[in-house]
Amino acid sequence: MPQDHIKSIRPLIQANNLSYQFDNGETLFRDISCTLTHRRVGLVGRNGVGKSMLTSLLIKQELPATGNVLLNAKTASYSQLPSELLTGDITIAQFLKLDLIIRAIEHIEQGECDTELFSLVGDNWTAKQDLEQQLISLELPADVHFRCQLLSGGQLARLRLWQLFTSDADLLVLDEPSNHLDSEGKHWLLNQINQYKGHILLISHDRLLLRKMDRIWELSTLGLTQYGGNFDFYTQQKQQEFLAIERQANSVTKQQKRLEVEAQKNREKFEQRAAKGMKERAKGGTPKIVLNQHRSKATAKVSNRMKNENGRRELLQEKASSLQARQEQLKEQKMYLSESNQRSKGLVSIVNGRLPFGNQQSINIQINSSMKLHLQGGNGSGKSTLLKAMLGRVEPTVGEWNINTPMVYLDQHFGLLKDDLSLIESVCTLCQGMQQSDSRTLLAGIGFRRDDVHRLVSQLSGGEKMKLAMLLISHQPEQPLLLLDEPDNHLDLDSKRILATALKQYEGAFILVSHDEDFIQESGVNNTLSL
Repeated sequence: MPQDHIKSIRPLIQANNLSYQFDNGETLFRDISCTLTHRRVGLVGRNGVGKSMLTSLLIKQELPATGNVLLNAKTASYSQLPSELLTGDITIAQFLKLDLIIRAIEHIEQGECDTELFSLVGDNWTAKQDLEQQLISLELPADVHFRCQLLSGGQLARLRLWQLFTSDADLLVLDEPSNHLDSEGKHWLLNQINQYKGHILLISHDRLLLRKMDRIWELSTLGLTQYGGNFDFYTQQKQQEFLAIERQANSVTKQQKRLEVEAQKNREKFEQRAAKGMKERAKGGTPKIVLNQHRSKATAKVSNRMKNENGRRELLQEKASSLQARQEQLKEQKMYLSESNQRSKGLVSIVNGRLPFGNQQSINIQINSSMKLHLQGGNGSGKSTLLKAMLGRVEPTVGEWNINTPMVYLDQHFGLLKDDLSLIESVCTLCQGMQQSDSRTLLAGIGFRRDDVHRLVSQLSGGEKMKLAMLLISHQPEQPLLLLDEPDNHLDLDSKRILATALKQYEGAFILVSHDEDFIQESGVNNTLSL
């Protein structure tokens, strides 16, 4: 067999029995085995289940507690924005490792003739010009010395992703690459994914991206399940799986009921026979040895039957427990947003408003208690600035701004939450008058049951924090106008559907910033303002 064909079918990743434990001994997942051969694989799963950690093990950035990984690829990875780019002074050229060449070109253009400068440049005389053109095509500042910390989240995401797509990596691991991208940015990302010739392992809750995958892997508390198609195929299979498990669970329940009815009838027969034997013994006439033999046979028969019944009972209970665990995994969570006490009135009125930076167009909008507004616009258009101006955190330059309602602002940083509080303490403390029993019911609705309510906020994943924050802001004594700045960014697929359904059923008003077209549509938005 030709060597190039052997290379083409060799798995890029082969993992066997991977387990991971935290320092406190808690197990995140165990016995995960997988083989990566397909070019486009999407990894999905609920928040906190360990998707990012699993990929870190697969590309050997972290070590497993048990198991091993065979990696046959040069990898590069994308994760959430790194702090060094947000807080340091690194420039675009430095980030792309072109700063030495570009500085050398600039020094030569200024008349310097040091041979070391020419050696640095080599044949790359158009490096600066090429990068400037590339930055323009990426809709970034054309200044190669522009500091990365001054870029918007979407701009920085494009820069980092472009660097990966132009690298020589065999496998790209992309962890939530679309989180900070607007609609145009997402379509740019889709185009990059389509053109990339290597393999991609994508962690995402973005259905637009997942529909472009060849395979979907789902990580859950029950392990890793692989589905042979894109996201739509995965959704169909999950629905069929749920219906099949429901049928199996109903069948097991019927078998358990039949077993108990049968066991009850057998007990009644035994009691009747025992009573008849006692009467015969009392009447006499039958030799005692014969009666004892009958009783021994009956007792042995009953003992065997009870062993058989107990064995069947245990087997059915094992099946029921297994099916219940699978049902729990597949069952949709629910989020209950409290009913609105707002009446049909004007909550916000902005006439000829103008923002101090970002968008310079005049803003005119009237928001009433039934409005569900989608605030749309590209990265840097002023969406977050408008929300902060409504809150009074940013001073608008001109216009008439009338705010007649309490408001709560929720962004990706979860400023409402306190890391040192537990979940149930958060609900009882931040929702005045909330009883512990009601708090437990609400928390169970978003997936926190039993002892989970005592977990600290600091231990939650991004998606779990968002669900808790949404619960808190929607159960305030005075129903606020919800200002939602990309609340879906960190949510898993199930949680996105839960939140969208809750927002659609919500009787109050909200302003939503989001770039997920499916989520926007499912949230029941009835008005749009474009910046």
